[in-house]
Amino acid sequence: MAKKTVHDLNVTGKTVLVRVDFNVPIKDGKITDDNRIRQALPTIQLLLENKGKVVLFSHLGRVKTEEDKAGKSLKPVAETLSNYLNIPVKFVPETRGTKLETEIASLQVGEVLMVENTRFEDVEGKKESKNDPGLGEYWASLGDVFVNDAFGTAHRAHASNVGIASNSKEVAAGLLLQKEIEFIGGAIDNPNRPFFAILGGAKVSDKIGVIKNLLKKADKVLIGGGMSYTFMKAQGYEIGNSIVENDKIDLAKSLLEEANGKIVLPVDFKLVKEFSNDAEIRLGGIDDILPDEEGLDVGPKTLELFKSILSDAKTVVWNGPVGVFEMSNFAQGTFGICEALAKLDDATTIIGGGDSAAAAIQMGFEDSFSHISTGGGASLEYLEGKPLPGVDAVDEL
Repeated sequence: MAKKTVHDLNVTGKTVLVRVDFNVPIKDGKITDDNRIRQALPTIQLLLENKGKVVLFSHLGRVKTEEDKAGKSLKPVAETLSNYLNIPVKFVPETRGTKLETEIASLQVGEVLMVENTRFEDVEGKKESKNDPGLGEYWASLGDVFVNDAFGTAHRAHASNVGIASNSKEVAAGLLLQKEIEFIGGAIDNPNRPFFAILGGAKVSDKIGVIKNLLKKADKVLIGGGMSYTFMKAQGYEIGNSIVENDKIDLAKSLLEEANGKIVLPVDFKLVKEFSNDAEIRLGGIDDILPDEEGLDVGPKTLELFKSILSDAKTVVWNGPVGVFEMSNFAQGTFGICEALAKLDDATTIIGGGDSAAAAIQMGFEDSFSHISTGGGASLEYLEGKPLPGVDAVDEL
């Protein structure tokens, strides 16, 4: 997919509208995880170095009513960004109007302005989320070119991405969006082999499309986490009180048949009788789960099995933890996957956002992977092979 990127733009003296993903967690007015802000810095800095005037758009949380606006202002984000850029970031607490227009018109080369939360436009008729034509056209009129660097919202057609893009003369991908396209798109469309996928998380239903698409593309699909118990029950195993989607058992059976040996399931588990980090743990095999037990993590034999399969990998895509990693006694499986992938020197290793990305960062492996996606839902849809409106709206080269 040859898309125009920020490197293909002449932004000197131009007002560059940039859609970033600054949907960060904020508690008591303080940002608790600024990873998404840091990920956007290279694009913003490049535009400033090339003498552009930068106007940033982002959403923050879901906003449906006036009451929902409380605690959802992007002002703390602007302040944090200012610290990273070492320049003042102008903040306009409006999404449209004379004040916004005046502030943007007065921007000088090398300056940055942040517009208020785009979702504030959803209070009356979901104008942002439903890609109101007038809103997209208005925002586009505020600048000369548009750069989309928000992969996290690329699977949605909103006014602040597709709406601005469809009304702009030039539309390019930012460095972060470019990276997502190259890594995830490249892994799916033209992977170096062997290509293995690791899928975890609680539900099969969340990843049906991903599994089906990866079965066509990958050499093996390793499945762990809560979703593995539905596959095990489909094979006739006793799973005790482990999480299961009984209405997806027939689907799991058909996927196993379709896989023709490509799906690899865990062979042992950490079993407990209560959902607690302090619960007594028993290691049991796939045919050794008692009726009053549930599995909260994969066991050491599974880790060794997965590691042996991954040992000669050239491309690995991972989405979803293989245990309840939020509890320290059931994080070893997910940690082991992180460790195994970190040691693959000659492989392209990609984490497809969401909980697996959070786990890898939390466990100290942030710099050990080729790429950690910033978009959970977007990366899942990309792995499914679905078109992403935010990516499709970027100009072709």
